[in-house]
Amino acid sequence: MSKKTIKYNEAISELNGILSDLESERVDVDELTIRVKRAVELIKLCREKIEETELEVRKIVKEFDKSSDKEEAAK
Repeated sequence: MSKKTIKYNEAISELNGILSDLESERVDVDELTIRVKRAVELIKLCREKIEETELEVRKIVKEFDKSSDKEEAAK
């Protein structure tokens, strides 16, 4: 995978392109392994981004809940 950080939507778009090529049999046999390896890299990247986002959202919600509890206790 390239050193450049790829965004989730870019990864999904590239995956869709690879899938489309594979389904239409436009991929040369010599390139098939390369495309499948790239697809696996992109899937891993997407999973990591989803997991990171989930953790961030949980942290934000937890902080929100704490601040809401403090506001309720102050009333």
